[in-house]
Amino acid sequence: MRKVIVYSSVHHGNTEKLVKSIAEECQVDLIDAVKQPDADLSSYDTIGFASGIYFSKFHQSILGFAEKNLPDDKGVFLICTYGGSANYKSIEQILGKKHSTAIGKFGCKGYDTFGPFKLVGGIAKGHPDGKDIKNAVEFVKGL
Repeated sequence: MRKVIVYSSVHHGNTEKLVKSIAEECQVDLIDAVKQPDADLSSYDTIGFASGIYFSKFHQSILGFAEKNLPDDKGVFLICTYGGSANYKSIEQILGKKHSTAIGKFGCKGYDTFGPFKLVGGIAKGHPDGKDIKNAVEFVKGL
């Protein structure tokens, strides 16, 4: 069964840190949604989307990629890093349009210095940490 994670990691590399560790330990291909916006997902059995949370949404590059490239009727898993809280609604709306189902969700804290958090030196410093990475790897292995 072929798996891929399409990801976007913009500010501090939180999401990239997670997905690269997953790819090292699991047989998972990685696609950077910004660098490969037209990648073909049709040969994958299971597709993951990974992003930081921005204004309660997955990054726009992930949303646009999923809208354009996600084949219908695929099993999809979701991964996010966040300073405030996990929120999957934006990507789940696209999954619904594509007749796809979220087969699993994983989220963890990620270092965040956006907006007012910058004034206090950021929040969730040091995250994702070793425990977060281990839990993300176990999540993907368990799919």
